[in-house]
Amino acid sequence: MPRLLLIKLGAIGDVVMAIPGAYAMHLKGYEVDWVCGEVVAPILRLYPWIKVIPVDEKKLLHRGKITGFRTLAALWHTLAGRRYDVCATLYYDARYKLLALPIRAQRKMMLTKDSRVRQLLPGRHHTDEYARILLAQIPVEYANGETPSQLAPIRVEGLVPSPRRASQPRIVLVPAGARNAMRDDGLRRWPAENYVELAAALIARGYEVILAGGPDDSWVSSFFDALSLTNFIGKHSLLETIALLDSADVTVTHDTGPLHLAGITNTAVVAIFGPTDPRGRLPQRSNCVALWGGEGFACRPCYDGRDYAPCMHNGCMHQITPAMVFGEIETLLTARREGRDLLPRVRTPKHTPVPALTQLEGTRS
Repeated sequence: MPRLLLIKLGAIGDVVMAIPGAYAMHLKGYEVDWVCGEVVAPILRLYPWIKVIPVDEKKLLHRGKITGFRTLAALWHTLAGRRYDVCATLYYDARYKLLALPIRAQRKMMLTKDSRVRQLLPGRHHTDEYARILLAQIPVEYANGETPSQLAPIRVEGLVPSPRRASQPRIVLVPAGARNAMRDDGLRRWPAENYVELAAALIARGYEVILAGGPDDSWVSSFFDALSLTNFIGKHSLLETIALLDSADVTVTHDTGPLHLAGITNTAVVAIFGPTDPRGRLPQRSNCVALWGGEGFACRPCYDGRDYAPCMHNGCMHQITPAMVFGEIETLLTARREGRDLLPRVRTPKHTPVPALTQLEGTRS
Protein backbone atom coordinates (compact mmCIF):
# COMPACT_ATOMS: atom_id res chain seq x y z
CA MET A 1 0.00 0.00 0.00
CA PRO A 2 1.44 3.44 -0.92
CA ARG A 3 2.25 5.81 1.95
CA LEU A 4 1.85 9.56 2.31
CA LEU A 5 3.60 11.74 4.89
CA LEU A 6 2.02 15.14 5.42
CA ILE A 7 3.89 17.90 7.25
CA LYS A 8 1.43 20.57 8.37
CA LEU A 9 1.78 21.67 11.99
CA GLY A 10 -0.92 24.37 12.23
CA ALA A 11 -2.83 26.62 12.42
CA ILE A 12 -6.21 25.02 13.11
CA GLY A 13 -7.89 26.42 10.01
CA ASP A 14 -5.11 25.40 7.66
CA VAL A 15 -5.03 21.88 9.07
CA VAL A 16 -8.81 21.43 8.82
CA MET A 17 -8.78 22.68 5.21
CA ALA A 18 -6.02 20.19 4.35
CA ILE A 19 -7.94 17.18 5.73
CA PRO A 20 -10.17 16.65 2.65
CA GLY A 21 -7.08 16.48 0.43
CA ALA A 22 -5.54 13.90 2.73
CA TYR A 23 -8.82 11.99 2.64
CA ALA A 24 -8.79 12.06 -1.17
CA MET A 25 -5.35 10.43 -1.03
CA HIS A 26 -6.65 7.90 1.50
CA LEU A 27 -9.45 7.00 -0.92
CA LYS A 28 -6.76 6.41 -3.55
CA GLY A 29 -5.30 3.73 -1.30
CA TYR A 30 -2.65 5.73 0.57
CA GLU A 31 -1.79 5.25 4.22
CA VAL A 32 -1.64 8.73 5.73
CA ASP A 33 0.90 9.79 8.37
CA TRP A 34 0.66 13.41 9.51
CA VAL A 35 3.32 15.44 11.34
CA CYS A 36 1.33 18.10 13.20
CA GLY A 37 1.52 20.48 16.13
CA GLU A 38 0.36 19.26 19.53
CA VAL A 39 -2.47 21.81 19.52
CA VAL A 40 -4.16 20.34 16.42
CA ALA A 41 -3.32 16.68 17.13
CA PRO A 42 -6.68 16.04 18.91
CA ILE A 43 -8.53 17.13 15.77
CA LEU A 44 -6.61 14.74 13.51
CA ARG A 45 -7.06 11.88 15.97
CA LEU A 46 -10.81 12.10 15.33
CA TYR A 47 -10.11 10.54 11.92
CA PRO A 48 -9.07 6.88 12.34
CA TRP A 49 -7.42 6.75 8.90
CA ILE A 50 -4.78 9.33 9.96
CA LYS A 51 -1.71 8.26 11.94
CA VAL A 52 -0.79 11.32 13.99
CA ILE A 53 2.85 12.25 14.67
CA PRO A 54 2.74 15.28 17.02
CA VAL A 55 5.58 17.73 17.53
CA ASP A 56 5.84 20.54 20.08
CA GLU A 57 5.53 23.55 17.77
CA LYS A 58 6.46 26.09 20.44
CA LYS A 59 9.70 24.28 21.26
CA LEU A 60 10.46 23.87 17.58
CA LEU A 61 9.93 27.51 16.64
CA HIS A 62 10.03 29.75 19.72
CA ARG A 63 12.30 28.36 22.45
CA GLY A 64 15.71 29.07 20.96
CA LYS A 65 18.02 27.26 18.58
CA ILE A 66 19.17 24.53 20.98
CA THR A 67 15.64 23.58 22.07
CA GLY A 68 14.47 23.80 18.48
CA PHE A 69 17.21 21.49 17.24
CA ARG A 70 16.53 18.95 20.00
CA THR A 71 12.84 18.93 19.07
CA LEU A 72 13.74 18.52 15.41
CA ALA A 73 16.16 15.68 16.21
CA ALA A 74 13.45 13.89 18.22
CA LEU A 75 11.12 14.09 15.22
CA TRP A 76 13.83 12.75 12.92
CA HIS A 77 14.34 9.85 15.34
CA THR A 78 10.62 9.06 15.28
CA LEU A 79 10.60 8.99 11.48
CA ALA A 80 13.88 7.09 11.11
CA GLY A 81 13.62 4.05 8.87
CA ARG A 82 10.22 4.87 7.44
CA ARG A 83 9.75 4.99 3.69
CA TYR A 84 7.09 6.98 1.90
CA ASP A 85 5.88 7.24 -1.65
CA VAL A 86 5.03 10.93 -1.15
CA CYS A 87 6.28 13.41 1.44
CA ALA A 88 4.30 16.67 1.20
CA THR A 89 5.40 19.68 3.24
CA LEU A 90 2.48 22.09 2.96
CA TYR A 91 4.43 25.31 3.52
CA TYR A 92 6.12 27.94 1.39
CA ASP A 93 8.69 28.74 4.08
CA ALA A 94 11.89 26.87 3.22
CA ARG A 95 12.72 26.41 6.91
CA TYR A 96 10.06 23.69 7.14
CA LYS A 97 12.06 21.71 4.60
CA LEU A 98 14.33 20.73 7.50
CA LEU A 99 11.55 18.60 8.98
CA ALA A 100 11.63 16.33 5.93
CA LEU A 101 15.41 16.38 5.45
CA PRO A 102 16.22 12.75 6.46
CA ILE A 103 12.95 11.25 5.26
CA ARG A 104 13.21 8.69 2.48
CA ALA A 105 10.46 9.24 -0.08
CA GLN A 106 10.09 8.62 -3.80
CA ARG A 107 8.65 12.12 -4.17
CA LYS A 108 9.14 15.13 -1.94
CA MET A 109 7.33 18.40 -2.50
CA MET A 110 6.76 21.79 -0.88
CA LEU A 111 4.53 24.69 -1.76
CA THR A 112 6.25 27.18 -4.03
CA LYS A 113 5.31 30.39 -5.81
CA ASP A 114 7.48 29.28 -8.74
CA SER A 115 5.12 26.52 -9.88
CA ARG A 116 1.41 26.74 -10.62
CA VAL A 117 1.09 23.06 -9.75
CA ARG A 118 2.45 23.55 -6.21
CA GLN A 119 0.94 26.83 -5.07
CA LEU A 120 -2.41 27.81 -3.61
CA LEU A 121 -3.94 29.77 -6.45
CA PRO A 122 -5.68 33.01 -5.42
CA GLY A 123 -9.47 33.08 -5.60
CA ARG A 124 -9.79 29.34 -5.11
CA HIS A 125 -10.81 27.58 -1.93
CA HIS A 126 -7.85 26.34 0.09
CA THR A 127 -9.55 22.99 0.66
CA ASP A 128 -9.73 22.32 -3.08
CA GLU A 129 -6.24 23.64 -3.64
CA TYR A 130 -4.64 21.39 -1.04
CA ALA A 131 -6.44 18.42 -2.62
CA ARG A 132 -5.32 19.42 -6.11
CA ILE A 133 -1.70 19.77 -5.02
CA LEU A 134 -1.67 16.44 -3.19
CA LEU A 135 -3.40 14.49 -5.96
CA ALA A 136 -0.89 15.90 -8.44
CA GLN A 137 1.73 13.77 -6.66
CA ILE A 138 0.00 10.53 -7.66
CA PRO A 139 1.58 8.76 -10.66
CA VAL A 140 -0.37 9.46 -13.83
CA GLU A 141 -1.33 5.84 -14.32
CA TYR A 142 -3.23 5.88 -11.00
CA ALA A 143 -4.74 9.37 -11.16
CA ASN A 144 -7.39 8.62 -13.84
CA GLY A 145 -7.47 12.29 -14.77
CA GLU A 146 -9.69 13.16 -11.81
CA THR A 147 -9.96 16.76 -10.64
CA PRO A 148 -11.33 17.60 -7.16
CA SER A 149 -14.19 20.08 -7.11
CA GLN A 150 -15.81 21.90 -4.18
CA LEU A 151 -14.72 19.50 -1.47
CA ALA A 152 -16.73 19.78 1.72
CA PRO A 153 -15.16 19.46 5.18
CA ILE A 154 -14.85 15.90 6.47
CA ARG A 155 -17.32 15.82 9.34
CA VAL A 156 -16.42 14.12 12.59
CA GLU A 157 -18.50 11.42 14.24
CA GLY A 158 -18.75 9.99 17.74
CA LEU A 159 -18.50 13.25 19.68
CA VAL A 160 -19.74 13.23 23.27
CA PRO A 161 -22.93 15.35 23.13
CA SER A 162 -22.84 18.73 24.85
CA PRO A 163 -25.83 19.18 27.23
CA ARG A 164 -28.30 21.87 26.17
CA ARG A 165 -31.68 23.38 26.92
CA ALA A 166 -34.09 21.46 24.74
CA SER A 167 -36.58 24.25 23.99
CA GLN A 168 -34.28 27.14 23.10
CA PRO A 169 -32.19 27.71 19.98
CA ARG A 170 -28.52 27.64 20.94
CA ILE A 171 -26.23 30.30 19.47
CA VAL A 172 -22.48 30.01 20.05
CA LEU A 173 -20.37 33.15 19.65
CA VAL A 174 -16.58 33.03 19.19
CA PRO A 175 -15.55 36.65 19.82
CA ALA A 176 -11.75 36.38 20.01
CA GLY A 177 -9.28 33.97 18.36
CA ALA A 178 -7.41 34.93 15.15
CA ARG A 179 -4.17 33.96 16.84
CA ASN A 180 -1.73 31.11 16.29
CA ALA A 181 1.76 30.06 17.34
CA MET A 182 3.33 32.51 14.90
CA ARG A 183 1.38 35.75 15.48
CA ASP A 184 -1.80 37.59 16.46
CA ASP A 185 -3.94 38.61 13.45
CA GLY A 186 -6.19 41.16 15.17
CA LEU A 187 -7.34 42.72 11.88
CA ARG A 188 -9.45 39.60 11.25
CA ARG A 189 -11.53 40.12 14.41
CA TRP A 190 -15.01 41.57 14.43
CA PRO A 191 -15.09 44.19 17.21
CA ALA A 192 -15.93 42.77 20.65
CA GLU A 193 -18.50 45.53 21.14
CA ASN A 194 -20.40 44.20 18.12
CA TYR A 195 -20.48 40.71 19.61
CA VAL A 196 -21.86 42.23 22.84
CA GLU A 197 -24.64 44.06 20.98
CA LEU A 198 -25.48 40.89 19.05
CA ALA A 199 -25.50 38.77 22.22
CA ALA A 200 -27.87 41.20 23.96
CA ALA A 201 -30.33 41.02 21.05
CA LEU A 202 -30.20 37.22 20.95
CA ILE A 203 -30.82 36.98 24.70
CA ALA A 204 -33.76 39.38 24.37
CA ARG A 205 -35.16 37.07 21.69
CA GLY A 206 -35.04 34.21 24.21
CA TYR A 207 -32.13 32.29 22.69
CA GLU A 208 -29.45 30.47 24.66
CA VAL A 209 -26.15 32.30 24.06
CA ILE A 210 -22.77 30.68 24.75
CA LEU A 211 -19.27 32.08 24.38
CA ALA A 212 -16.49 29.78 23.15
CA GLY A 213 -12.75 30.20 22.80
CA GLY A 214 -9.37 29.09 24.05
CA PRO A 215 -7.34 30.08 27.13
CA ASP A 216 -5.65 32.93 25.23
CA ASP A 217 -9.07 34.49 24.57
CA SER A 218 -9.94 35.27 28.20
CA TRP A 219 -9.27 38.99 27.62
CA VAL A 220 -12.61 39.30 25.84
CA SER A 221 -14.75 37.85 28.65
CA SER A 222 -15.06 41.12 30.60
CA PHE A 223 -16.93 42.71 27.67
CA PHE A 224 -19.87 40.38 28.40
CA ASP A 225 -20.02 40.72 32.20
CA ALA A 226 -23.38 42.53 32.14
CA LEU A 227 -25.12 39.86 30.05
CA SER A 228 -26.88 36.68 31.15
CA LEU A 229 -25.10 34.06 29.08
CA THR A 230 -22.82 31.05 29.47
CA ASN A 231 -19.10 31.69 29.11
CA PHE A 232 -16.96 28.67 28.21
CA ILE A 233 -13.94 30.69 27.04
CA GLY A 234 -10.81 28.93 28.28
CA LYS A 235 -12.86 26.27 30.08
CA HIS A 236 -13.20 23.61 27.37
CA SER A 237 -10.66 21.33 25.76
CA LEU A 238 -10.43 21.36 21.99
CA LEU A 239 -12.61 18.25 21.71
CA GLU A 240 -15.17 19.70 24.13
CA THR A 241 -15.27 22.86 22.02
CA ILE A 242 -15.92 20.81 18.88
CA ALA A 243 -18.76 19.00 20.69
CA LEU A 244 -20.17 22.36 21.84
CA LEU A 245 -20.15 23.68 18.27
CA ASP A 246 -21.81 20.48 17.09
CA SER A 247 -24.64 21.11 19.56
CA ALA A 248 -25.28 24.69 18.39
CA ASP A 249 -28.04 25.70 16.03
CA VAL A 250 -25.85 28.55 14.76
CA THR A 251 -22.23 29.54 15.37
CA VAL A 252 -21.07 33.12 14.78
CA THR A 253 -17.40 33.89 14.37
CA HIS A 254 -14.89 35.67 12.18
CA ASP A 255 -11.97 34.18 10.22
CA THR A 256 -10.35 32.11 12.96
CA GLY A 257 -9.71 28.47 13.89
CA PRO A 258 -13.15 27.77 15.41
CA LEU A 259 -14.76 28.73 12.10
CA HIS A 260 -13.13 25.67 10.57
CA LEU A 261 -13.93 23.53 13.61
CA ALA A 262 -17.57 24.51 13.13
CA GLY A 263 -17.25 23.39 9.52
CA ILE A 264 -16.60 19.78 10.55
CA THR A 265 -19.72 19.71 12.76
CA ASN A 266 -23.47 20.06 12.17
CA THR A 267 -23.90 23.67 13.28
CA ALA A 268 -25.00 26.39 10.86
CA VAL A 269 -22.39 29.13 10.51
CA VAL A 270 -22.39 32.90 10.12
CA ALA A 271 -18.80 33.99 9.40
CA ILE A 272 -17.62 37.60 9.32
CA PHE A 273 -14.81 38.52 6.92
CA GLY A 274 -12.93 41.65 5.95
CA PRO A 275 -9.20 41.60 5.14
CA THR A 276 -9.25 37.94 4.08
CA ASP A 277 -11.23 36.44 1.21
CA PRO A 278 -14.08 34.14 2.34
CA ARG A 279 -14.17 32.46 -1.07
CA GLY A 280 -11.04 30.58 -0.05
CA ARG A 281 -12.02 29.89 3.57
CA LEU A 282 -15.76 29.56 4.25
CA PRO A 283 -16.59 25.86 4.81
CA GLN A 284 -18.02 24.49 1.56
CA ARG A 285 -21.10 22.85 2.98
CA SER A 286 -24.75 23.68 3.51
CA ASN A 287 -25.93 26.29 6.01
CA CYS A 288 -22.74 28.37 5.97
CA VAL A 289 -22.86 32.06 5.09
CA ALA A 290 -20.08 34.64 5.02
CA LEU A 291 -20.65 38.37 5.41
CA TRP A 292 -17.73 40.08 3.68
CA GLY A 293 -17.27 43.67 4.75
CA GLY A 294 -15.47 46.34 2.78
CA GLU A 295 -17.65 46.39 -0.34
CA GLY A 296 -16.22 49.12 -2.53
CA PHE A 297 -12.91 49.27 -0.65
CA ALA A 298 -10.00 49.27 -3.10
CA CYS A 299 -7.84 47.58 -0.46
CA ARG A 300 -10.05 44.50 0.06
CA PRO A 301 -8.76 41.85 0.51
CA CYS A 302 -5.48 43.15 1.89
CA TYR A 303 -4.06 39.80 3.08
CA ASP A 304 -1.56 38.38 0.58
CA GLY A 305 -1.10 34.99 2.22
CA ARG A 306 1.56 36.23 4.59
CA ASP A 307 1.01 39.85 5.62
CA TYR A 308 -1.73 42.46 5.89
CA ALA A 309 -1.57 45.98 4.53
CA PRO A 310 -1.02 48.65 7.21
CA CYS A 311 -4.47 49.57 8.53
CA MET A 312 -5.46 51.85 11.40
CA HIS A 313 -9.26 51.64 11.28
CA ASN A 314 -10.19 48.12 10.05
CA GLY A 315 -13.16 49.61 8.24
CA CYS A 316 -14.06 46.43 6.37
CA MET A 317 -14.87 44.63 9.62
CA HIS A 318 -16.75 47.61 11.06
CA GLN A 319 -18.95 47.68 7.96
CA ILE A 320 -20.67 44.46 9.09
CA THR A 321 -23.26 45.47 11.68
CA PRO A 322 -24.79 43.33 14.46
CA ALA A 323 -28.19 43.74 12.77
CA MET A 324 -26.83 42.17 9.57
CA VAL A 325 -25.54 39.16 11.52
CA PHE A 326 -28.79 38.92 13.50
CA GLY A 327 -30.73 38.73 10.23
CA GLU A 328 -28.58 35.87 8.92
CA ILE A 329 -29.03 33.96 12.18
CA GLU A 330 -32.82 34.29 11.86
CA THR A 331 -32.67 33.07 8.25
CA LEU A 332 -30.67 29.99 9.24
CA LEU A 333 -32.93 29.21 12.21
CA THR A 334 -36.02 29.49 10.01
CA ALA A 335 -34.53 27.11 7.46
CA ARG A 336 -33.64 24.65 10.21
CA ARG A 337 -37.18 24.73 11.63
CA GLU A 338 -38.56 24.07 8.15
CA GLY A 339 -36.10 21.24 7.49
CA ARG A 340 -34.37 23.08 4.64
CA ASP A 341 -30.67 23.24 3.87
CA LEU A 342 -29.27 26.47 2.44
CA LEU A 343 -26.38 26.47 0.00
CA PRO A 344 -23.10 28.02 1.18
CA ARG A 345 -22.91 31.63 0.11
CA VAL A 346 -20.85 34.81 0.41
CA ARG A 347 -22.71 38.08 0.89
CA THR A 348 -21.09 41.46 0.37
CA PRO A 349 -23.64 43.82 1.91
CA LYS A 350 -23.51 47.45 0.93
CA HIS A 351 -23.16 49.91 3.76
CA THR A 352 -26.77 51.10 3.81
CA PRO A 353 -28.88 52.00 6.85
CA VAL A 354 -30.29 48.98 8.69
CA PRO A 355 -32.75 48.78 11.59
CA ALA A 356 -31.20 49.11 15.02
CA LEU A 357 -31.18 45.91 17.01
CA THR A 358 -33.34 47.62 19.64
CA GLN A 359 -36.10 47.67 17.03
CA LEU A 360 -35.74 43.91 16.51
CA GLU A 361 -35.63 42.79 20.13
CA GLY A 362 -39.29 43.33 20.95
CA THR A 363 -40.74 40.69 18.62
CA ARG A 364 -40.44 36.94 18.49
CA SER A 365 -40.49 34.79 15.37
